[in-house]
Amino acid sequence: MHLCRIIAGLDKAMFLFSAKAMYPSTSLARVVLKKGKTQIFRDGSPMVYSGAVDRIIGRPPPKTGDVVLVADGSEKPIGWGLYNSVSMFCVRLMQLEEEAKRDPTSALNMGRLLEERISSAVDLRRSLGLPSTNTNAYRLINSEGDRLSGLIVDIFADVAVIASSAAWVEKYSQEIQFLVNKVSDVNHIKWRSSTDILKEEGLDISEQKEHAPSSHPGTVKVMENGIVYIVSMEGQKTGFYADQRESRNFVSTLSKDKRVLDLCCYSGGFALSAAKGGANNVIGIDSSGSALDLANENILLNKLNAERISFLKEDATAFMKGAISRNEVWDLVILDPPKLAPRKKVLQSASGMYRNLNALAMQVVKRGGLLMTCSCSGAMTQSGLFLKTIQGAASMAGRKVTVLRQAGAACDHPIDPAYPEGQYLSNYLLRVM
Repeated sequence: MHLCRIIAGLDKAMFLFSAKAMYPSTSLARVVLKKGKTQIFRDGSPMVYSGAVDRIIGRPPPKTGDVVLVADGSEKPIGWGLYNSVSMFCVRLMQLEEEAKRDPTSALNMGRLLEERISSAVDLRRSLGLPSTNTNAYRLINSEGDRLSGLIVDIFADVAVIASSAAWVEKYSQEIQFLVNKVSDVNHIKWRSSTDILKEEGLDISEQKEHAPSSHPGTVKVMENGIVYIVSMEGQKTGFYADQRESRNFVSTLSKDKRVLDLCCYSGGFALSAAKGGANNVIGIDSSGSALDLANENILLNKLNAERISFLKEDATAFMKGAISRNEVWDLVILDPPKLAPRKKVLQSASGMYRNLNALAMQVVKRGGLLMTCSCSGAMTQSGLFLKTIQGAASMAGRKVTVLRQAGAACDHPIDPAYPEGQYLSNYLLRVM
């Protein structure tokens, strides 16, 4: 018994020595987790939600953006992260203790950690062949997938668009812009703050100091799979949906001699790919006039025959109903609607909208033809209900479907399996009978 006490005392002393060596600042607050809540974060989940927190030790209490230690119930640190006093995510874990031991230079050092993570993201994209001679539009940093939760960086030729959706990103904006600006071929930076999400983080962007304005004009010319696009710096999301790059390329291989319909086409990504793939006739439908201005400009940039590809400003549902009344069908239909389920609480109503849209889309596909149907709603993808919704649409339309291909976002959009909430895009290729 006496020997056990000595060993236990030595273990405790070694822990205290290790913790002080790794995290020497005694002024740091500790966010102590509830019993039974530690393992999910040890396994790599980066988002410490407030319901997992038992208590916070530190006087004065930490402020939003402060570095804090995250500890188990015995107050032993398991890692460190960035605190938020308002968000449902109390801490965004940046580094676990084991990682800090392997690389103590980045422990509690956000500048060093940012440099390492951004460099790692660059190396990953280079290993994936990005950029290349025929593609210079890609995602450089994909939030949790690149272990920088709340930070998105898309590269469009020589422009980096930085999308911020976390308070810590705004706090370290200068450091982030400096490091991104060092990436090869980047000459301009456009900063885009997600105002609504940041309000949930306790930030009112209107009260924040403005970021340095971009020196680049409002549009940039990019290339993807050998197709040229005009990207608007004020367009949807970061301006271009690089996540569908691999699926757009796949569509080009399916399109030769086909009649193709691209619904919710935005600036014409799938439609242009179909035309480049040799489609006989392509029509793109979207309700946004500004998006279709870009799409029509893209026809000219790619020197495509305007008699074989065109765009029409119309609501997708209204267009499909009109086509059904005319008995008009296509060999290949792409349906890529905007996010219909931004949150889980609207998933049921969104499922109905997805079902109705897909039922109409199936009716404008020639029997034996193909439908590529998509959902960019994380709530839908993570629920696993999208395929069931598609099956319900088939029953509604009186059609039979088989799945030929299932895909998600392109490979430059990595997903951390410890944070499956980062998975948002579903893409199914169906044969419709």
